[in-house]
Amino acid sequence: MPLYICNTKKGAIDDAAKPKIASDITDIHCEVTGAPPTFVHVFFFEEAPQPPLSNKTAIVFGTIRGGRTDDQKAQMVDRMRNAVHTHANIPLDDVVALTTDTPASWVMEGGDILPEPGEEAAWLAAHQAKIDAANAD
Repeated sequence: MPLYICNTKKGAIDDAAKPKIASDITDIHCEVTGAPPTFVHVFFFEEAPQPPLSNKTAIVFGTIRGGRTDDQKAQMVDRMRNAVHTHANIPLDDVVALTTDTPASWVMEGGDILPEPGEEAAWLAAHQAKIDAANAD
């Protein structure tokens, strides 16, 4: 979590552009929210039924932890649209990006319920201690 799905028309994003877009989406999410990169997941699909393409070439749909401000969400979707536009050479008007909020308590990462925004450092330390203890056995 967060989970970003990039759905495109067939062939709209070539294989060379996908890692660049995924890296940009990860960087953007982390810069805007302060979340660690290990939380961010990006998947690419072509002509998947959800999210629907309608008349657009590409849609980036992100489920993110609730608690982000409207300004943070606006920054992320604007920058993510531009990343797809830049790396895939898709006209900006043909790229849509949107997010939806999901409570942190509904999501697990590495077997642990995710923390609320702002509580990542303590969560990461506790999670690492759990991994270290399991590996010590």
